[in-house]
Amino acid sequence: MNTSSENEGMASGAVSPVAVGPYWCGPDQPLLLIAGPCVLQNEAISDQIAEVLVQLNQRPDVNVVFKASFDKANRTSVGADRGPGLDEGLAMLDKIGRSSGLPTTTDVHLPQQASTVAEVCDLLQIPAFLARQTDLITASAETGKPLNVKKGQFMAPEDMQYVVQKARAAGEGGVLLCERGTFFGYGRLVNDMQALPIMRSLGVPVVFDATHSVQRPGSGQGSTGGNRQMVEPLARAAVAIGIDAVFFETHPRPETSPSDGANMVPLAQFAALVDRLLQIRHTIQSIGQLNGVSHAS
Repeated sequence: MNTSSENEGMASGAVSPVAVGPYWCGPDQPLLLIAGPCVLQNEAISDQIAEVLVQLNQRPDVNVVFKASFDKANRTSVGADRGPGLDEGLAMLDKIGRSSGLPTTTDVHLPQQASTVAEVCDLLQIPAFLARQTDLITASAETGKPLNVKKGQFMAPEDMQYVVQKARAAGEGGVLLCERGTFFGYGRLVNDMQALPIMRSLGVPVVFDATHSVQRPGSGQGSTGGNRQMVEPLARAAVAIGIDAVFFETHPRPETSPSDGANMVPLAQFAALVDRLLQIRHTIQSIGQLNGVSHAS
């Protein structure tokens, strides 16, 4: 595959598609859309979000995975709402998956949580702050489920090759790597779009997390702020580069979300945003076909 000059000499290979529930994520597959609220609140809000995602999933050019966290273990303030916890949260995710028919995913924070989460969820997500935790990655990969590992805000994209090696040594479920921004001084994240083709050159599908990329850590008086106006521009750029999946957090009323409200996409605007991204993706695919190459290769 073609990579930037800065990536010359780094081991690269064909991207291995990864099975996520009934879907495949990778070259020549529909765009994988991972979406949902930041943290589980109640069944009414979850069902409202799932209803919109189910409608999107009727499209042939996108496959949807429902995402929500049962515990936000890295909240800024000790008094912040962390979510319903492991048992109640997994029960909610199990019900959402069964009623909607959508695959589900959630964060895994501790090695001992992995096997329990894998009984319910189709994809295990490793938070960015924990991307280097060998025991967590190993335990999660040993479940046989695929992993979505978010690149640490403090890590170079090339260094994610060691994360891939850890996961593949422990299990055969497959690995997705997720870009979610890099620390730029205090309270800011930036996106180096070179990270997307660099991580993809490691032979794994790549996810772009559009909503966490616009966070402003620690800027909200004991909470994380954000700038949702930048979500779509960044997502457009990532889709134009040729990623395999996109990640969004969405909520009917983001201002009432216990976590990440400032960077979440209002649910009423979400379907139209996805439609615009898919139009870009179809254009990129057409350009690739005209040139005799796949946009995702």
